[in-house]
Amino acid sequence: MRILAVDTSSAVASAALVEDDKLICECSLNNGLTHSQTILPIIDDVFKRSKLTPSDIDIFAAANGPGSFTGLRIGVTTVKGLAHAAGKGVVGVNTLEALAYNLPFCPYIISPIMDARREQVYNAFYKFENGEIKELVTPRAIALADVLCELKEYNEKVVFLGDGVPVFKEKIKEVLGDAALFAPQTANAQRASAVAEAAKGKPCINYAELVPVYLRKSQAEREAEERGNK
Repeated sequence: MRILAVDTSSAVASAALVEDDKLICECSLNNGLTHSQTILPIIDDVFKRSKLTPSDIDIFAAANGPGSFTGLRIGVTTVKGLAHAAGKGVVGVNTLEALAYNLPFCPYIISPIMDARREQVYNAFYKFENGEIKELVTPRAIALADVLCELKEYNEKVVFLGDGVPVFKEKIKEVLGDAALFAPQTANAQRASAVAEAAKGKPCINYAELVPVYLRKSQAEREAEERGNK
């Protein structure tokens, strides 16, 4: 089974082609360019280097949220277009779950955090048990302070990863002390190969059903509501 996976949920643009348990090709860029500039050339490069075409793919997978609203729309739309053209199914993978797959068989609680601005993060808790990932807390947009309060109740070591780490690392260490661990840079960012791994075993859907999962309203929507309330 061949999977073409894409992740554009953060500043990193990533695409990977996986065949069964083998990673054939992966390319990730974090160079400041917009995803509209990078993701299609990255995907094209992955296909060329793999000597494959979209028609050779069995499943198209995308990280469909949470994350950057614009980034998610670009990634999801790209995957939907490829799947539609190839006549294949798609799988949407939660971005936080995919991040947890960066740390397979980790014995500690895994707490991905993505910066959601306004002192909030996109977050969930995971743990590997018997070689399989278990969701302890479902994905949500939440204040970092609340996340740290919850983790203190577990009284266990926790590994943090994601683009929220550079923003909140000192605060996390201040509250959790030695219980807080941080993934190395090789495992800290979104990777399309992790999206592909998370997609395995999930049911395929028609490309038209794949939609971004934002978890919160956009800034424009929030501002419109505030104006309406006033």
